[in-house]
Amino acid sequence: MVKEDDIMMQSPGETGGDGVAIEIPETAHEVSSDSWFQVGVVLSTGVNSAYVLGYSGTIMVPLGWIGGVVGLILAVAISLYASTLIAKLHELGGKRHIRYRDLAGFIYGPTAYSLIWALQYANLFLINIGYIIMGGQSLKAFYTLFRDDHVMKLPYFIMIAGVACLLFAIAIPHLSALRIWLGVSTILSMVYIIAPCVLALKDGINSPPRDYGIPGTKVSRIFTTVGTAGNLVFAFNTGMIPEIQATVKQPAVKNMLKALYFQFTVGVVPMLAVTFIGYWAYGSSSSVYLLNNVHGPLWVKAFANLCAFLQAVISLHIFASPTYEFLDTKYGIKGGALLLRNLGFRTLVRGGYLVFTTFLAALLPFLGDFMSLTGATSVFPLTFILANLMYLTANGSKLSSLQKSWHWLLVTFFGLLSVAAFVAAIRLIVVDSRTYHLFADL
Repeated sequence: MVKEDDIMMQSPGETGGDGVAIEIPETAHEVSSDSWFQVGVVLSTGVNSAYVLGYSGTIMVPLGWIGGVVGLILAVAISLYASTLIAKLHELGGKRHIRYRDLAGFIYGPTAYSLIWALQYANLFLINIGYIIMGGQSLKAFYTLFRDDHVMKLPYFIMIAGVACLLFAIAIPHLSALRIWLGVSTILSMVYIIAPCVLALKDGINSPPRDYGIPGTKVSRIFTTVGTAGNLVFAFNTGMIPEIQATVKQPAVKNMLKALYFQFTVGVVPMLAVTFIGYWAYGSSSSVYLLNNVHGPLWVKAFANLCAFLQAVISLHIFASPTYEFLDTKYGIKGGALLLRNLGFRTLVRGGYLVFTTFLAALLPFLGDFMSLTGATSVFPLTFILANLMYLTANGSKLSSLQKSWHWLLVTFFGLLSVAAFVAAIRLIVVDSRTYHLFADL
């Protein structure tokens, strides 16, 4: 039932975790090459990307202490649950489903394949826009530490970030090739997480009592709270579990579950720490970019900003990899990464994709709005609604009536929440569009 538009032929199979032969679709990228730990680091890299510097302002400020803490804990729990559902379907029907759309197509047919293809790539596209905005903001923050003359605007820094992402995309052919860069990413993350944590702790200890009240009118608070639900699920979910799971060695399901447990235990600690410490230190005045709040040595803040920029470049490559895999497979890009044809293809095709992404990032640089919209339009449907529906369909005969009712309850709840979050996100974008002009220097 799987649509085979981008599968030219079947590659040699492998033995699954239960000893049964597993079919693998043809792909230009590597399959079954990475340890569960490397995959866990990839997942944790997404969680601890430079986006974490905004969660004090985009999650805690709209929700307050009680709502923010409870919301983040619930988001961790339900995200882990939904991700494990998808991971367990990876080898359904004797085939290894290395793409989200392949899995949906296998279960529901060609229409679902096309719908999920569009939904997932829209999700990843919005995430990539956000990473370029984040990279640009980090560079601008670095620049203004030394020259706050307003000569260099945010759109200029966004363009520089886009060029850096393009160079990295040309140099790194596929997700598994990140390897050493994952170590670099971890070091960069620790710098821009530990530095603001230490500086914020110092500021919080030396500052008078902060205001932790939730800003806005009663009506605006309702919309903001609903919209923040999109930010919560955005923080923990990639929308590309099958694509990441494709890289893990056999047994693919067991190893992916290990990677997910790593992500949602050890991997979330730095993110939660910087989010809570930042909000504790600055309260309702917490910025959507925490390094703009902290006080301390100039060189520390400058280095942290540069690390945030570089890590955004690496993180974008992770979320752009399904798009790259689709294009590389469709056009038969195989062989050595340094072959002239392959280099030329990556430069032209990935360059076109990133130029367009960078243009939209500079046009509408509203980071918090993109997080809310992405969560509402794609993360909710892909990660929570579809995960439960596919698990129900694939295992319906094995589930009890109580288990079926549980999954249908989750589908209904997240469906309604997705609609409400979408309305709230659109309202937020409209409000911000009235406040800020196109190519705004935020």
